[in-house]
Amino acid sequence: MSQQKSISGSELATLWMTYQQKTMMQRILDYFIEVADDEQAKEILQDTHSQVIQYIARIKDIFTNEGAVIPVGFTEEDVNKGVPKLYDYHFDIMFLRLLKEISMGLHTLHIGMAYRKDIILFYKELTAFTQSVYDRCVDFLQEKDVLPSSPSVTMPKVVEFVEGPSYMSGLNLFSDKRSLNTVELAHIYFAIESNIFGMQLMTGFAQVANETEVKKYFIRGKELSKKIVADYTQVLLQSDIQPPSTWGAKATDSKVAPFSDKLMMYCTSLFCSFSLGSNALGTAFSFRTDLPLKLIATAKDVLTYAQDGGKIMAKNGWMEQPPRTEDRNQLTK
Repeated sequence: MSQQKSISGSELATLWMTYQQKTMMQRILDYFIEVADDEQAKEILQDTHSQVIQYIARIKDIFTNEGAVIPVGFTEEDVNKGVPKLYDYHFDIMFLRLLKEISMGLHTLHIGMAYRKDIILFYKELTAFTQSVYDRCVDFLQEKDVLPSSPSVTMPKVVEFVEGPSYMSGLNLFSDKRSLNTVELAHIYFAIESNIFGMQLMTGFAQVANETEVKKYFIRGKELSKKIVADYTQVLLQSDIQPPSTWGAKATDSKVAPFSDKLMMYCTSLFCSFSLGSNALGTAFSFRTDLPLKLIATAKDVLTYAQDGGKIMAKNGWMEQPPRTEDRNQLTK
C-alpha cells in the first residue's frame, strides 16, 4: 500500500489558522448557549457548537497523524461561565452570522491552498456546513426583523455603457458626483452594517476588559467603527440612500467579562483582517474616484489599529506563533 503524502506547508498553515478560529468559536458559543433566552437561537447555537467540536477533533487527528504538535488555540480558561449577559436581543446570532461570513471566505481560500484530497474534502465539508449555519442565522434574524437589508433600487430596463471619463468623477469640487452604482452601494452598505455591529462589539469588550491597555484599545476600536460608519453614511446620503439601522444587538451595562482579554483581542484581530479584505474588494470595484481614496484611507486606519493590537498580544504572550519554515542559515552554523 502506498503511504499517504504528507501535508504541505500551505495545508499546515491553513489547518493551524482554522484550529485557532474554531477553538475561539467554540468558547464564544459556550457562553452564548448558556445565556441564550430564545429557544430557536439556542438550537442554532447548540447545533453549530456540536459540529465545530467535531471539526476541531478532525484537525487534531490530522496533526497527530502528521507528527505535528497540537496548537493551544482557545481553552476553557478563555471563557467565564455564570456571568451576566454582555449583549442583548439577538446579538448572539448576529455575532455567529458575522463569524460565518468570515469563515465562508477563509474556507474557500483554503481549498485553493490544499493539494491532498482529504484536506480538500475537509474544506468542502466546512464550506457547506458554514453556508448552512449562515442561512439559518439570516432566516432567524429576518424573522425577528433585526437584519435590515440593502435598499431596493429601480430595476434597469436597458443595458448602458459608460460614456466618457465623467463617470469616474468624484474629486472635482466644481463638478457633480454621479449617484452610486449598485456595485459601489453593495460594498459601502456592507461596510456600514459590519461596523455598526463592530461598534457594539467593541463597546462590550471595552466594558469588561481586565487590562487597562486592552480596555483603551477597545475604546479606540469603537471610535474607529463610529468614524467609518459616519464617513460611509455620508456617502450614502449624498445619493439619497438610507443607511442601515437595527434595534437589536446592543451591549448591556454588564462589567463582568465572559471572555479572556486574549480571546477578545484575537477576535478583534480576526475582524480587522476581514475588514481589510472587504476594503480591498470595495476599492477594486469602485469607479467613482473619491470612493477608492476613502476606502484606502479606511484600510490604512484599520491596518494601523490591527498592528497595534498585534503588539499588545505579543507583549502579553497571547499571540501563538504559526508553524515556521526551517531556518537554513541557523541550521548551517
